[in-house]
Amino acid sequence: MKSYLMVKDILERKHFENIEVIAGKEGLGRLVKWVHVVEVINIRKLLNGSELILSTGVAWKDNHDIFLSLVQQLIDSDAAGLCIEIGTFTSTIPELVIDLANQAHFPIILFHHEVPFVEITQDIHTLLIHRQYQMISDLESYSQALNKKLLTIDNYIEILKFIHQYLQVQVILLFSNEEVQFLPEISSSNERKLLLKSIEKKDSTLYSIERNPVQLLGDNYAELIICSDERVLTEFDHLILDRTATALAQLLLRELYVEEKRRMEETEWLNGWIEGIHTEEEIREYLSYFNPKFKTKGAVVCLIKLESFEQYSSADITYFKLFVRSIFEQQGFSLFAIEKRNTLIFIFLNERGSSTWKKRFKQGMERVCNVKSQIGEQKKKIAIGKYVEDITAIHSSYQTSLETIRIQERIGNKAESHFYDDLHIYRIISQLNRHLDLHEIVLEYLEPIIAYDKKYNGKLMETLKIYLSCNGSKQETAKRLYIVRQTLYHRIQKLEKLLGPDFMNHEKRLTIEFMIYSYEYLVAARKATEVEREAY
Repeated sequence: MKSYLMVKDILERKHFENIEVIAGKEGLGRLVKWVHVVEVINIRKLLNGSELILSTGVAWKDNHDIFLSLVQQLIDSDAAGLCIEIGTFTSTIPELVIDLANQAHFPIILFHHEVPFVEITQDIHTLLIHRQYQMISDLESYSQALNKKLLTIDNYIEILKFIHQYLQVQVILLFSNEEVQFLPEISSSNERKLLLKSIEKKDSTLYSIERNPVQLLGDNYAELIICSDERVLTEFDHLILDRTATALAQLLLRELYVEEKRRMEETEWLNGWIEGIHTEEEIREYLSYFNPKFKTKGAVVCLIKLESFEQYSSADITYFKLFVRSIFEQQGFSLFAIEKRNTLIFIFLNERGSSTWKKRFKQGMERVCNVKSQIGEQKKKIAIGKYVEDITAIHSSYQTSLETIRIQERIGNKAESHFYDDLHIYRIISQLNRHLDLHEIVLEYLEPIIAYDKKYNGKLMETLKIYLSCNGSKQETAKRLYIVRQTLYHRIQKLEKLLGPDFMNHEKRLTIEFMIYSYEYLVAARKATEVEREAY
């Protein structure tokens, strides 16, 4: 039994044997929600829509203008139709009324014999109430069947098929990322565009449309839409749609939960790997799950620290990780990714010769840095840890990548390489700074130079660094400093006075050069700390 009544259904009931539809035959599919007997001329504010009106015509009698006005009010109020008893007060229907009703597809039905309006209303109202009870029963049965289906299915397409088969309507799932799923599938691109345009307008006369949001965790994840070009969708259709949208949200939430749980378990395992918890057997078993034939020639950990990490959506991060994966797979690496705070941690497993890993890695990282994407063009720090031959030593590569990030944050642009292996002296300086009072040691050797430059705005520190890097060549030093030799001789004399005439002796010279790098590291670190405090 249908859960709704149309005008044409009522015309098959008792007391409608001797009737004539004189206008609006195309509107016989209008829904009927109630029946009213109306014998007044101002009806506009008394109707809610979809009422079938019964009348003897006593309100207008032979006044065609009043009759025309009443029909217009009924049309504007979205009434289902008008049934008139001919003979008692009304004998003819004006052509203007018939034309108006035909234009609006508004049915006008004539009783050619006297009929008991009270029996008609009682019969139809009883039928409507029975249909309401039937609708509630059908809705409950549908919900139970849908809940049972949720226990066995793992794809939302099955739910779309279920509502389509039940209501026999076009079903559309419109995701928030503008992905669209049609069921049944529409092959014609023009038809798809027409349907989507009708849905977007929301007031299309081509389709009857009902829509319901699919909400996950407080956000509109998608929109479930049903539409039909054959019948008007009813309140029952809307209730079925609402139940289906709820079930769909439950299924999608379950899928997201399972995926998130899998990711959390994988992240937890990978965290254990970089922390050095897992045995070689456990690691190889984990890798064989992804590729039974996988054979690694070595591994390295890379950190990519993003500025304003929170401004990126999960979709941006996922796209970036997929992009990195596609690039480095071409370079002979497999990789696993972890997110920690504002940092992406990549474990790269080398599948080719170890002698070429660094060259291939540089080529891949160059492409990553040059990619034009939401993340690719943003500022980021990249740190590559120590390359290890043994996959159980990944934690060592991870720790050295963290050390590389720390050094980069201290010395900024002076870190000319992303690789831990290329930082050389700064690795030693960083370790000393953590365990000793490096500032005091630097002052022991360089304090006279620092004080002189500060007092006289001199350039002795710069001169000393260039002079040492040129291995004491006065000609090369003067050339790199863009000064004449006489000025250089004067500065060297000042350096001998402040540092001692033996400052170029082998051991003392090496120590002073090391202290210069340490001083620059401390200055850069102090500036970085000040910037952080200002930002805070």
